[in-house]
Parts: sequence; structure tokens; C-alpha cells
Amino acid sequence: MSMRTADAIIVGGGLVGVATAIAVAKAGLQTIHLAPAGPPDRRTSALMMPSVDFLVAAGLIDDPANVGHPLTQIRIIDATQRLIRAPETLFDANEAGLAAFGWNFANSRLLERFHSVAATLGKLDIRDMGATAFAADGSGGTLTLADGNTISAPLIVGADGKSSLIRSAAGFPVHENQFEQAALVCDLDLGRAIGGASIEFHYPNGPFTLVPAGDKRANLVWIDERSVLEAARSQGPEALAKIFADKSQRLFGTILPVTPSHVFPLSTLSVARPGKQGVVLVGEAAHAFPPIGAQGLNLGLRDVADLATVLGSADRSQPDWAGRVSQRYADLRAADLARTGTMVDALFRSLLADMLPAQGLRAGGLWALRLLPGLRKQAFGIGMGNR
Repeated sequence: MSMRTADAIIVGGGLVGVATAIAVAKAGLQTIHLAPAGPPDRRTSALMMPSVDFLVAAGLIDDPANVGHPLTQIRIIDATQRLIRAPETLFDANEAGLAAFGWNFANSRLLERFHSVAATLGKLDIRDMGATAFAADGSGGTLTLADGNTISAPLIVGADGKSSLIRSAAGFPVHENQFEQAALVCDLDLGRAIGGASIEFHYPNGPFTLVPAGDKRANLVWIDERSVLEAARSQGPEALAKIFADKSQRLFGTILPVTPSHVFPLSTLSVARPGKQGVVLVGEAAHAFPPIGAQGLNLGLRDVADLATVLGSADRSQPDWAGRVSQRYADLRAADLARTGTMVDALFRSLLADMLPAQGLRAGGLWALRLLPGLRKQAFGIGMGNR
């Protein structure tokens, strides 16, 4: 066995990768973080309060008001014109005894804040370099870097996204599904402010969602067939503004795009157990969903929190400590990954369903959520990721 370079190596420079590197270094492990610089992330993330509380407790942010915007309401409008339509439904954080369901953050601002925290940690060696190969050896493994050098550790964490090198090379079975739909995202200026309400207009090929971004700003996530989104985007800002006004039923006056729009393909990806033999998967290396129910980064941060919990109680004097960490992490994450994956997949497919029974079930479900306080409370807990 080769000489180990560090206790742990984290691969991937996104939000979950940086948060993981910080958590692992704070647990006392000598940590190398392979974080090659990527293009600016212009997306936003709606983080529910358990995730926000974790960020504060982990020292990743201080006051969420300094970097984000509160989400106090969720308003759902069925705009499908289907035979059976769901009622308009409003969820208010006050019903759950909360000031807000969560906060909407610009990913770039969160990443900047995470980087500032990472720079203060003596046990964290950050390298602007990627890996070209990974060889698992039953307890962690060895990574070949872009410069040809190799590094190794008993604990390897793959935070390297949907196309994860770590997941593939370590032989994790993966289940994937590609959708015809894609997501168009950009920032908007509205004629009338939406306050703290996230507003979802449900259309046959997916929701058109406005997420509050302060004052009269909103972040748009529009899901539709990729050909429809690309055609709309190609028409330019003026035509897009008219489309946006129509899709929002002209409830918010003139809508102007203030950033370039980007179209992302949608897919699901999951592994049943995200850890084995000293290798751990976090974030989109382990799970990826359409942007429905605000679960993506929330689930990734729960990965980080559970890995930190496992490392906090690990006995690293044992020769197989990393293998035990990966197994315990997989045990701890299995139920949450299965539950969230099932929920998001069912919700997304229900939005696209044309058959009358599915329409009726969706409409009936929203009526029940509207009228039954106990069911609403349960839905709040599931959506927020309470465990």
C-alpha cells in the first residue's frame, strides 16, 4: 500500500464540495480539496430552514439576511386548462409557526462565503486542480491529478457532480432517467413585487416559478420541453418579456429579464447506498433531481451534515476507520435519499400527467392540503426536510 498523502480527499469544487471539505477539516482530518475553478454559477438555491440552520451552526454563514431573501409563502396556481384542475393553494410559514420556510440564496454569493471560511482552516489544503483517474483499493484509494502526480487517502469523498469520476471508478450502481423537459433560468425585474412568496404556475410540461430575490426582483425557473425553451430564448429579451408576462398571467405587471437566460437539461440520478470501502458520495454525485420541491442543494447539505456526524464519532485509531465511516454514512443516508427521491419523482411526474385519474389525484391532493391542517403540517415537514 502506498504512503497516504492525507486523511481525506474531497473531489469537486461546487457548493456541496466546499461545504464537505470544510466539515471534514473541522472534524480534525488532514484534508485535500481538489477544486478546479469552474464557470460562474448564476443559479439560485431555495434552502429550507433546517438547511439554513445547518449553515449557521457549521459556521458557513452568519445571518442569512446578509446573503439571501426570506421565503415566507408558497403559492401554487394550476394554469393547465385541464378538465380537472387543482385549486389555487397558499402555504404560509406563519401556519407552521415560522417566520420563513427558508431563504433564497444566489449560489455565487454562498460559494464566496464558503470559500472565505475554507481559507481559514489549517487542516485544509485547497488545490485548483482536477483528477483524471481514481483507483479504489478497498479503503479509499489513489487519485491521479491533471499534472500527472498521484495522491491517496483512506477516505475519498466524491462531490464531483452528475458525471462523477469517483462514483464511476468506484463501481457504484447508478439509476438514471433523462426527461424531455429542461429548465430555463434567469433573473427578472417585476412591475409589482412578490414579497416573500414563491409563486408556481403549473403548466402541462412543468411549472413556471418565480422565487423572491428582494425588492421587485425574482429568480425564474421555467420547466418545459427543451425545444420550447430554446425557441423562446432564441427570440431575444423583448420576446421573452412578453412570454414571461403571459406565463405569469400578467399578475405582476411588466416583467423584464435582467440577466442572460440559460437552459439546463433535466434528469434524475440516484445511488441506493452512497458509501462503501472508504469512498463516500455527496451532492449530485449521489443524487440529482429536477428543480421541484427545492430539494437539490437541501439534500446535498443533509449529506454533509450526516458525514460530519459520522466523522465526529469515528475512532480513527482503528486501521479500517474510513471503511466504517463510509458504511455508517451509507446507513444514515439511505432512508432520506429513498424518501426524497420518491417524493420528487412522484411530484414531477404528477405535474406532467395528462390522464384524468392522475389529474384528479393531483387536484384532490391539493384540495386536501388546502382544507386539512394536519395534512398541511405533515407536508410542511416533508418539504422542509425535517427528520
